[in-house]
Amino acid sequence: MGLLVGKKAPKFKGTAVIGGDATLLNTDNGFKDISLEDYSGKWLVLFFYPLDFTFVCPTEIEEFGKNYEEFKKLNAEVLACSTDSKHSHLAWRNQQPSLRNLPYPMLADFTCKVAKQYQVLKKSTGYALRGLFVIDPDGILQYSVIHTEDVGRNTKEILRVLAALQTGVKTPCNWEPGQATL
Repeated sequence: MGLLVGKKAPKFKGTAVIGGDATLLNTDNGFKDISLEDYSGKWLVLFFYPLDFTFVCPTEIEEFGKNYEEFKKLNAEVLACSTDSKHSHLAWRNQQPSLRNLPYPMLADFTCKVAKQYQVLKKSTGYALRGLFVIDPDGILQYSVIHTEDVGRNTKEILRVLAALQTGVKTPCNWEPGQATL
């Protein structure tokens, strides 16, 4: 049986690169062990991306950072994850100006365990597809989308879906926050 919305999200834990100041990332203080349980009581937007030091990935990661405060207003945290190591994440953040001050963690999944649990591991390459999962405050998977590595996501659409999920009722096609629900 596959990973299904409405069921408990797979538990995970690992080491993430944290902190909004890249100068702090030059020490072990830039790393933190995190788990799904750390997000209990909040919505979590967990997104996977293929690889550090690529072309599409930094555009998405930066855009999630630009919209981070909008996610926070919806009681949501953001967590990026790839099959790169914590050291690769750290080097990339220090090298890529648009990633230096990210306000959310980047989880290292070097063993591919989390990517396998969330069924986004592309076996032929050993990296994750662009998977995105919205997990509610009770740890229930409420939304998932997975697509090819060539197409970046739209953070505004993710915010719209998150707001729709939080209404707790049915929303029509193209619903926007503030509009009538069904």
